[in-house]
Amino acid sequence: MEKRYQILLAEDEPKLSQIIQEELEGHGYKTDVAFDGLIAEKMFKQHDYSLVILDVNLPYKNGLALCKEFRSINRAIPIIMLTALGEVQDKVDAFNVGADDYIVKPFHFDELFARVKVLLKRADTGEQTLKKIEIEDLAIDFVTKTVTRGKIEIPLTAKEFALLTYWHRTEAK
Repeated sequence: MEKRYQILLAEDEPKLSQIIQEELEGHGYKTDVAFDGLIAEKMFKQHDYSLVILDVNLPYKNGLALCKEFRSINRAIPIIMLTALGEVQDKVDAFNVGADDYIVKPFHFDELFARVKVLLKRADTGEQTLKKIEIEDLAIDFVTKTVTRGKIEIPLTAKEFALLTYWHRTEAK
């Protein structure tokens, strides 16, 4: 039986959120919609989502704050920022709080679905299969996405962690 993925979509524009929800569900993804940041936060804490799609400009709690909070609760969940903010600094800010991907509106649905598919596949098969590696006193935990040397945690952004794991995979080959 094929796995049914559940996606949280946080988008405050009702017409756009309905279209995205219908398109995602047409591709077989169960999709819950939150129209503001507080509702998205509550839903995230109540359900076990496979992926989150966040708009940055949400009422009551913005997408960047949500991304940071979601990342502190579940470090492995894929998060896509879907927003009208297209400046380089906007993207850097999103990656620094833990976003895995960033799509600027207007967007093409084929691109969104391709990115959703890749992130879900990576979450299912990627670093999750290898739970932890230790090299002398350095430990890389792929489940919690943390790095420690001795007993001291080394704080890394999502991008830095991805680069470290990429480096490890290429060195291991």
